[in-house]
Amino acid sequence: MRFNALWMSVSALAVAWSGAATAATADTAASNTSSASSTVQELVITAERREVNLQKAAIAATVLTGADIISKGVVTVDQLQFLAPSLTVNNFGQGDDFDIRGIGKGEHNSQTETGVVTYRDGVATFPGYITEEPYYDVASIQILRGPQGTFSGQDATGGAVLVTTVNPTIGGGYNGYLMGSYGNYDAANLQGAINIPINDTLAARVAFNGAYQNSFDHVTGPWTGDPNLKWGGGRLSLLWTPTNSLKVLFKTDYDYLYNGGYFGQAIINAQTGKVNPTSSLFDFSNNWKQDAGDVMVRSILQVDYTNPQGIDFRSVSGYSQGKTTWQGDIDGTDFPTSSGLPNYEINESVDETLWSQEFNIISPSGKPITWVLGAYYDQNNYAFPVGRFNIGVPPGVFDEDLNGVNHTQTAAGFGQVSFNLPAGFQIQLGARYSYWSSFNSATFFVPEYISLINQYQNQTVSGSNFTGKAALNWTVDDNNFLYAFIASGSKPGGLNDSLDAYPAVPIPAPFGQEYVTDYEIGWKASFFDHHLQTQLGGYYNDYQHFQLIIPIANNPLLSTEVNDPNTTKLYGLEASAQARFGGFSFNGGLGLEHSAVGTFYSQDPDQPEAGVTCNPAIGPSSAKCFNLGGNPQTYAPDLTANISGAYDYKLTDIDTVTPSVSFAYISHQWGRLFDNVAEGDYLAPRRILDASVSWTHGSWTTTLYGSNLLNDYYISALLSPIEMAGPPRQFGIRVMKTF
Repeated sequence: MRFNALWMSVSALAVAWSGAATAATADTAASNTSSASSTVQELVITAERREVNLQKAAIAATVLTGADIISKGVVTVDQLQFLAPSLTVNNFGQGDDFDIRGIGKGEHNSQTETGVVTYRDGVATFPGYITEEPYYDVASIQILRGPQGTFSGQDATGGAVLVTTVNPTIGGGYNGYLMGSYGNYDAANLQGAINIPINDTLAARVAFNGAYQNSFDHVTGPWTGDPNLKWGGGRLSLLWTPTNSLKVLFKTDYDYLYNGGYFGQAIINAQTGKVNPTSSLFDFSNNWKQDAGDVMVRSILQVDYTNPQGIDFRSVSGYSQGKTTWQGDIDGTDFPTSSGLPNYEINESVDETLWSQEFNIISPSGKPITWVLGAYYDQNNYAFPVGRFNIGVPPGVFDEDLNGVNHTQTAAGFGQVSFNLPAGFQIQLGARYSYWSSFNSATFFVPEYISLINQYQNQTVSGSNFTGKAALNWTVDDNNFLYAFIASGSKPGGLNDSLDAYPAVPIPAPFGQEYVTDYEIGWKASFFDHHLQTQLGGYYNDYQHFQLIIPIANNPLLSTEVNDPNTTKLYGLEASAQARFGGFSFNGGLGLEHSAVGTFYSQDPDQPEAGVTCNPAIGPSSAKCFNLGGNPQTYAPDLTANISGAYDYKLTDIDTVTPSVSFAYISHQWGRLFDNVAEGDYLAPRRILDASVSWTHGSWTTTLYGSNLLNDYYISALLSPIEMAGPPRQFGIRVMKTF
């Protein structure tokens, strides 16, 4: 079910560097940000339901620890794009276009699933809304590149992000941290956590987070609302281990995320007819209510029972409930004040409930044959209450309202087996079978003309897919690991909603599922007695049935979602490294990619022309029917790079000063497949320079920080017909006390 029909219709390289961090151990987020080790510590991933050394795993990944997250000031998901190769996050407030290697989510509606799924503490999060949920008291973030069809399942065609928060520690005493910061724009943050030992078998951990920030924007129009950000949240965790063979972990999160007036400027200036410059990204003259906020709660329960043979029987249950609301001026102007044209506004509120259940049987590690078996089920329910989803064109004169429900569900079975062979060889075989379905019951109507313009839709679509992975790995020696694999992933199809509220206008057919096949090779190495670790890999992706929204040929002001009938090709190279020599540490990453969309034809909705014949599969090509085949994939920059360095100056036994600097570059990308600069499709390169100086004195760490020091004004997302701005230069001071 689309957010709304109107919205869419106006709609050599041997050693290089990655944004990986220094270690991926289960250190708490309160750990000291300077490392006592003089070598690179072990990077650990849990993508395949057991802990594995990243240097011995056939997977491309970037890992951040809790200490890295604090030292780098990572708070939200969009900051990850400056710390990992081949990753872009185009943030439009309460949702994101999250793409890895050009594959992810590019359409803003609840029926188009995400292609980069985020798991928090083993539970999949909301796939479209409430994606700005902040990071605090986090143990690690793992960014997995490429389809993760075996373990992460559907919605992981581009990759997956695994976020693990800090667990309670039994027998660990009372310990934790408290951290506060203050910067320009009156940006204030306070967060902390404490471990609470209850008895010999039970411990708790309580964490909290609060933030306030004045708006980046300068608004002169007659708008109403509160433009400033106000966040608050908390987490309660309980760990119970009554015996050595049984572990029960429970966590519940609550977040109140008020984002203020999330403004966007019009892509095309109404007076000049040209694309608005990026120099005006923070200057607005809007005339409608601006209000954006999310509230959510999530609970997880993980139970592990290990039998005498070392086999782990695991159950992971998750339940999430959230509400997202947004009022906005979606033409990005002060119409009709400046031009006499009608004003366009949106007022939406959506309730979402997601629950999931996964069962695993995991064999002991370190055996000649290891295996994992699993079963999974989830159900995601959207509700659009009466009177809470409205598009005014203009409001009070012609309002398009939506109310109803949309239910999606998935059931899957999966498994993987690994055979350890002589001479360091290993074969891994994994497979997953998934069944999915989507059902809606909704009414699309115009209240001013409800007797004439009122369409009810009741639709169902379902499908199944088979994904998996076959890998050949070779541990050459302790310092070299080679791998080659074929992996696949799939993303479900969905339902098109009404093109119009008139009952006479037929509802388009559902769109189909996407399928990605990834061919990949890689080499991971360690040099200089583990002072330097590197990862180098190449990939080639066949991307079939790419889901995209196109205008209706004979009425381009209306649009529908279809699949590209031909295969999109994406291929590239990635390199990363982590180094530590004494007090000096270094991280970096590089991603090179080429993409070409499969042949298909479409009209440009920004150039409406009725009566045109334009079949997506055969065209024919004309001045109004464009063959977009060969154009770059959306949100797939040719080059992503990041580099960072830090040095620990040891002053005394308890005093260390650590200056650090990092730079990230993301080359230009396209927000639409038409590649029309004059219509705002072009997103300019992003150049982000960050720096900090930290002074650690015993259990205290004080940090002066600055982000986007070049004050690069860049468009963070296109949400036709408006564009959203990325954050400008910020700086401040952060103080942390561990105990």
